[in-house]
Amino acid sequence: MKIIKIQDISSTVEFVRPKPTAALQRKVLGIISDVKKRKDRAVKEYELKFTKASLHSFRVSPKEFTSAYSKVTSEQISAINLAKRRLEKSEKMVKNQLKNISISFDGTKIQKLFTPIDSVGCYIPGGKARYPSTVVMSVIPAKVAGVRKIIAVSPPDEKGEVDPLTLVAADICGVDEFYKVGGAQAIGALAYGTESIPQVDKIVGPGGVFVTIAKSLLSDVVSIDMIAGPTELAIIADSSANPKLVALDLISQAEHSADTMCCLITNSTKLQNLVVKSLQQEVKMSKRSDIIKESLKKNGFIAMCNTEKDMVDFVNSLAPEHLEVMTSNPSRVSKKITNAGLVLLGQNTPSSASDYLLGSNHILPTNRFGRTRGSLGVLDYMKLQTRVESSRKSLTKISRYMKAFTDAEGLPNHYNAVRGRL
Repeated sequence: MKIIKIQDISSTVEFVRPKPTAALQRKVLGIISDVKKRKDRAVKEYELKFTKASLHSFRVSPKEFTSAYSKVTSEQISAINLAKRRLEKSEKMVKNQLKNISISFDGTKIQKLFTPIDSVGCYIPGGKARYPSTVVMSVIPAKVAGVRKIIAVSPPDEKGEVDPLTLVAADICGVDEFYKVGGAQAIGALAYGTESIPQVDKIVGPGGVFVTIAKSLLSDVVSIDMIAGPTELAIIADSSANPKLVALDLISQAEHSADTMCCLITNSTKLQNLVVKSLQQEVKMSKRSDIIKESLKKNGFIAMCNTEKDMVDFVNSLAPEHLEVMTSNPSRVSKKITNAGLVLLGQNTPSSASDYLLGSNHILPTNRFGRTRGSLGVLDYMKLQTRVESSRKSLTKISRYMKAFTDAEGLPNHYNAVRGRL
């Protein structure tokens, strides 16, 4: 991991933030443009190119769902059900706060109604790891919201099969349709629709750099949840932190992929040295060590700050996806954190646990989007619909002020539309 002495926060954040190249963006644009034009044919060609899968049909059949259950353990099924129940509980508590509102004044009636969107496409990553937990995180809030049609997509393996536990999770959580397709081609298919894969109103879910760029490029075609790209973990820690736990948590996120960004933000040189030593020891004994080493070398860093305030300021500028607060008083420090996708307090709240079973959602904003939003949730699957009914009495009351506005803006016909009713 790089060790960076923080002098100028803005320039350091810009330096450490992963950025896609223009060439990669052009490549993704080419894929989604091709999918828009050639639909199923293009998708099949890209799946063969990227996953080596020769697909005759994209949709997962009832037989494949049944077969998937025979390939997983009862303990795994129990884990899926527990994650489902805990997230359901959190999301239902949020939805219960969404009350429809009616407002009346001067002959005008306004209604504010929370309604679910019609259809959603949930992207479930595959590749070097499988993510049945992401099925739970993306589908359950949609079910709680009342989304009518929930579609899931995930890249197949070389045999054209999807991870069986991912399929079991989809069945348990209530996915309506599941398609074997991944990458930018999956996002393009969901955005535009193909002969086999239906177009959706919104695309949600995390993914690698191809998926992230595709979602961003298509955000003017289809609604997206957020930029939820390669995972990020920042740990803000002082001399009271346990260096081994810090190292283990950095490793736990670094194992996702070489594109992961993991960092320690500290004002303790002693902790810095102990964490580096622990990392050297723990990585050697870790499975997936090649990915971890590449990730930490490529995107990992330790930010050395002078004061606690500098640490907090750096975090708020970085706006990481996951933030662990391992300080002597994590509650006090966390109150100063305004920009992070998810804040995890204390020595016993590892980000890895929140990825699965703490009842929070692991689909979180990356690439500094933690400045404007938090985790995926029931609100992402609902829209606030406004209904207005005016009366002649109401129009009479606003008439002179309406004219003042329309005269100022040079739009006289707006006023004439009101005057014609009086």
